Amino acid sequence: MDGDFDRNAMLAALAWQVELGAVDTIGDAPVDRFEVKPEPKAKPAAAAAPHAPVVVPEVDTVAEARAAAKEAGSLEALAAAQEAFPHCELKRGARNFVFADGRPEARVMVIGEGPGAEEDAQGKPFVGRSGQLLDKMFAAIGLARDAADAGAALYITNVVPWRPPQNRDPDSEELAMMRPFVERHIELAAPELIVLMGNPACGALLGKRGITRLRGNWHEVGGVPAMPMFHPSFLLRRPEMKRHAWADLLTVKARLEGLG
Repeated sequence: MDGDFDRNAMLAALAWQVELGAVDTIGDAPVDRFEVKPEPKAKPAAAAAPHAPVVVPEVDTVAEARAAAKEAGSLEALAAAQEAFPHCELKRGARNFVFADGRPEARVMVIGEGPGAEEDAQGKPFVGRSGQLLDKMFAAIGLARDAADAGAALYITNVVPWRPPQNRDPDSEELAMMRPFVERHIELAAPELIVLMGNPACGALLGKRGITRLRGNWHEVGGVPAMPMFHPSFLLRRPEMKRHAWADLLTVKARLEGLG
């Protein structure tokens, strides 16, 4: 009881002093309020951290792709430069680099979007169900990737040479990085006509999408006449649209005959 009484009395006395304005406690040693304290010494400058973070400059991937593509003087050199290009993440998830198929000297160059599962497995463009339909489509106007005569041959490639995950469309960054390689590919192959299969190919090389509006009309890629067409994979899903593809194929055939 006495201990509780003493404690309560002390707390009450402390509260009374605070009410009177007391703010400092009294220590055992006296405090000289008039003492002049010396100015604090300036601290020496901190030494540079031994492991300061290194600032990595941002890479202009499109400029690097353009430089690498420009240096390629042949299709073989271009394929090597594109396969070695380090900035496209698609290559990390792909099994094979898919460059081209058919005859490089062909009059007609077909450009699709990117490899699917079968193309990734075999390392060739348009070899799955879409490729089988593509072969039938062009065979109907007398063209084939394995034709002995260059005048009746096809040369086939894609805007990206690695399979996108889950067969998604290539995104805008991937298309921009790969475009210089595709443009150089066209320059080296020098086709008379180009067929652009689907929206990604049109977006990459024409800067336009909307294949329903674009198809059936001639455009130009690097000075070469280009015909947009529905992608064979779309035609497999929408077979009623094959009549439009047939009309476009006849337009390509007529243009080739006109060029002689």
